[in-house]
Amino acid sequence: MKRFTDLFIARPVLSIAVSVLILVMGLRAVGTLPVQQFPETENATITITTTYPGASPDTIAGFVTTPLENAVAQVNGIDYMTSSSQTSVSTIIINLVLNHNPDSALTEVQAQVNSVLNQLPTGTEQPVITLAIGQEVDAMYIGFRSAELNANQITDYITRVVQPQLQAVNGVQTAEILGGEDYAMRIWLNPQKLAAFGLTATDVWNALAANDFISALGNTKGTMTQVTLDASTGLHTPEQFSQLIIKQQNNTIIRLRDVATVTLGADTYDQHVTFDNKPGVYIGIKVAPEANLLNVISGVRKVMPGIQANLPSGLTGQIVYDSTVFVNASIHEVVASLVEALLIVTLVVFAFLGSPRSVLIPVVAIPLSLIGAFAMMAVFGFSINLLTLLALVLAIGLVVDDAIIVVENVNRHLDLGESPLVAARAAAAELAGPIVAMTVVLIAVYVPIAFQSGLTGALFTEFALTLAGSVTISAVVALTLTPMLSSRFLKHVDREQPNWEGRLINFIDAAFDRIHRVYTRLLHASLDTLPVTLLFAVIILTSIYFLAAGSKSELAPAEDQGVVLFASTSAPDATIGQRAMWDSYLNGSMLKYPDVDHTFQIDVPGTNILGAVLKPWGQRRPAALLQTLMQNQAYKVDAGQQVAAFPLPPLPGSSGLPVQFVIKTTSDFQVLYPYAQKLLQAALASGKFIFLQSDLKIDQPQSTVVIDRDKAAALGLNMSQIGAALGQALGGGYVNYFDLDGRSYKVIPQTQRSARLNVSDLNNYYVLSSNGINVPLSAIATIQNNVIPETINHFQQQNSATLGGVVAPGVAEADALNTLQTLAKQILPPEDTIDYGGLTRQYVQTSSAFIFTFIFALIIIFLALAALFNSFRDPLIILVSVPMSIAGALTFIYIGIGGLSLNIYTEVGLVTLMGLVSKHGILMTEVANEARLRGMGKRQAIEYAANIRLRPILMTTAAMVVGVLPLIIANGAGAASRYAMGMVIAGGLSIGTLFTLFVVPAVYMLLAAPHRHETAHPAA
Repeated sequence: MKRFTDLFIARPVLSIAVSVLILVMGLRAVGTLPVQQFPETENATITITTTYPGASPDTIAGFVTTPLENAVAQVNGIDYMTSSSQTSVSTIIINLVLNHNPDSALTEVQAQVNSVLNQLPTGTEQPVITLAIGQEVDAMYIGFRSAELNANQITDYITRVVQPQLQAVNGVQTAEILGGEDYAMRIWLNPQKLAAFGLTATDVWNALAANDFISALGNTKGTMTQVTLDASTGLHTPEQFSQLIIKQQNNTIIRLRDVATVTLGADTYDQHVTFDNKPGVYIGIKVAPEANLLNVISGVRKVMPGIQANLPSGLTGQIVYDSTVFVNASIHEVVASLVEALLIVTLVVFAFLGSPRSVLIPVVAIPLSLIGAFAMMAVFGFSINLLTLLALVLAIGLVVDDAIIVVENVNRHLDLGESPLVAARAAAAELAGPIVAMTVVLIAVYVPIAFQSGLTGALFTEFALTLAGSVTISAVVALTLTPMLSSRFLKHVDREQPNWEGRLINFIDAAFDRIHRVYTRLLHASLDTLPVTLLFAVIILTSIYFLAAGSKSELAPAEDQGVVLFASTSAPDATIGQRAMWDSYLNGSMLKYPDVDHTFQIDVPGTNILGAVLKPWGQRRPAALLQTLMQNQAYKVDAGQQVAAFPLPPLPGSSGLPVQFVIKTTSDFQVLYPYAQKLLQAALASGKFIFLQSDLKIDQPQSTVVIDRDKAAALGLNMSQIGAALGQALGGGYVNYFDLDGRSYKVIPQTQRSARLNVSDLNNYYVLSSNGINVPLSAIATIQNNVIPETINHFQQQNSATLGGVVAPGVAEADALNTLQTLAKQILPPEDTIDYGGLTRQYVQTSSAFIFTFIFALIIIFLALAALFNSFRDPLIILVSVPMSIAGALTFIYIGIGGLSLNIYTEVGLVTLMGLVSKHGILMTEVANEARLRGMGKRQAIEYAANIRLRPILMTTAAMVVGVLPLIIANGAGAASRYAMGMVIAGGLSIGTLFTLFVVPAVYMLLAAPHRHETAHPAA
């Protein structure tokens, strides 16, 4: 390595050329790298929604959901599958394995669904299959409202005009309409009038099907000309539908207007969407998986002024929620931390060296290494995101180390009277080996993270390799540019001169001399009592298990993303009107908070979510505090609903409530229900949850029409006639479509609401017998009332009950999960099993995998050091510093300073510590081995090495610790994750360095191999 470093010292133009090349490539890469919130991941869900109008949950589960589940279960790449069967609707949600190809999975799902369509009951609508990639909440919500236009008019306008413009924006996967009411021709049937004319709903249904017909006649084709043909077989307006002839009897024509009221209405009235507590219609923007979130939303914002300018009079549109506000704020905060860390580290280096010339070289090396890392990111296809930027913040403390130790060593040689050129050559030659070793170790630390599967690997591969890339560039700079600059710029400072530089250096040297003397005495005393020092090391090593076991554990710290979500569950028999009233109460109470900027409410079948969008971070209280206050407020205000307040997931790939604990069984729901309720009550009594509920609720009122088959047969009726007559009157299914201004809309006949207010109204419904006589339903059937589950839920095709909730403030996710697991063992029967969904599933999968990554990293570091030192003993000596730093970091986590916990960020921080602290052992061991080659004894060599490397060890430690200070004092967007990693590194490195300064020499005395050049009488 001496020839390598001498080459660049002797040829400064070559050294500058290499550095400029790194600079140019890095700057070029900065302009081409995409900007994202997280590294690209494909956490896809495929939803199959099938409608069977009027069918009960039991019918939906048995005849729709189960056949579809059995078919799609064969699809590759499924992590887990859930289903919900409720009145009229079957919903199957397939959660794919992280980064599995969603397009291939979607193709397989479509093929499997098509294979069982013939098994579905007659009257079942075609299953709707949708693919969603990303979070449950869309990237942006745009709200439209008007005091003059009704919902279906607003929906029609944005469908025709606005939606196409938004979907044309590059990167928009879909612009979905939420709360929209498409036009529909509503045929409101009057049962009494139908009976008076001897008609049933089936007659109306058949007449509509036969006389509202879409023709395709083709064209005429002569010798020279052709004419396109069409026919007026379809109906278009309410007036035309009203004139439709249903029946001719005794020269009497019965038209649709005689038995029904025809209106141009909406296809559904069972939803309620508002923003700022006022009704509206949303467009939700979903971003394509390969697209850049910030670019896509920026593109949407560019077209919004044009859309707003052309809106009809009375219609307004505005952006209600924009997820990139958090992303942009987070990136801004991380960039600010990057600049702050750069300035702080520069000041620390100056404080340790005292010479502007000495500081200049690290100041050049730091940005050069960071900019060079961008070139490495471009090579690997990475993006600029929160994690890669976080890696660069940490890299500041890492890359400055190499420059510091070179400059410090050159100054040491200058103080010995050598010329700058000789000093630079000698210093570079001495440190080339340790620099390479430290670089290899740091790279080796991050390799296991890059190869880890699952969420940690997907998220932190770019983080790990960005850090490794910056360290690699730093080593290149330290072996090429830094020695050359040192030989040209550094000079011996005459401490006797009365200038400020000499006085400052004298002051710094005096301070370090005092530290040296204290350290020398303490180290000598610790080596005199070697067993005591080694026992202390064993105690520290043993404490790691207890510190880790007693620490708060979670997947990731909850980030303040500027929004608090609320999931509401109403009584099973609540109408949309009643739900709207309760929603309004909740909206109103949230808008009273001065911290809230906007609210958006989406209450559609199967989902009722309210979002409280908060004001900018500096203008309000923290979201975690507001979440607790709002949850307590919701309990008081919204007595008609169960409301859970929770934050957005901190990491991509999950949806729903933070806790999702699943009970699976082969038993019937009636058997499962009491166990689920007992577990729910016990969990609530534990105090670990601020909100918890079970999705298995047997409280849905249902009335069953029990038909006397003998009476029906005697009147010439069969079950098909009876079922069709009732279903077509009450179900709300559509017959066909009609044309309105070039678009097709549904034709929906249904009994008017006034004739179906109560179950007893069914007795007045009539069924046409075979002899043409209308038979009242009361003549052939009775009505029985019972209670059924609101929804029939499956998890992995088994009957299930999911406990979903939010942990209480200050309670660790692991503690809450352990409580549920313990209670489940005590309460559930042996045949029931447990599983996990959403964020809880991510936590279980990630926490169990990381320990293997940690061990793998330790093995790789050991092997790398063994190869570099050509010894199996030296790596053990060096790596003894690792448990010292881990114990130090775990101490802070165990205490829970600032809410610190064991999570995905702190675990990566612990792995980072392994490489950082190993550098200290490398510096000591390398110098000690060389000293022994020169004839020193073992103890004399390690004491000499510890003292000579004390200053660079303290300098690099201080630079790293102070460099992460901006992360520790971070606030605002994304502060929780930055604090977690910064605190672990600062605490672990500080305590670990203190321990290392004494434990490494002790272990060196114990394990270092005897050397043939060792003197017979080592120094005492």
